[in-house]
Amino acid sequence: MTLTRKGKHWYGSGDDDIRAVIQGFSERNGYPATDYRAAVCVCGSTLFRLFDDEEAGVARRDCVACGTAHLMGDSAEYADEADPEAHECLCGSEALAIHCGVALYADSRDVRWLYIGCRCPQCQLVGVYAEWKCEGGPVEAFMARV
Repeated sequence: MTLTRKGKHWYGSGDDDIRAVIQGFSERNGYPATDYRAAVCVCGSTLFRLFDDEEAGVARRDCVACGTAHLMGDSAEYADEADPEAHECLCGSEALAIHCGVALYADSRDVRWLYIGCRCPQCQLVGVYAEWKCEGGPVEAFMARV
């Protein structure tokens, strides 16, 4: 893990750096992430195109290897109301490694806030690409759908 700041952006050498960026962002946001999960496709790939609609609380990742689309967390509940937009890295790459972090309600294991962090394998840019308050229910079930 080696995070380097260049201007206002972070660059990392590995996917562990995504967690570090989510941690710092979430602490500044006031809802520190406590649980993390890397996105992995059923085919085993770890690179995806990311689509989200923060207003609706919906995120989808499409595997770049096999094309399988995965609604993330509790997104299936709100997908009909969403108009997800595609993300791409500043370098133009659409393939991203994705990790999610969640903040929980006090004295509970229920999800309160979702953070979606990404790392570009082309240029190594790391950042939080999306975040929102959510009523995600039990963290174990929520993170199983990341």
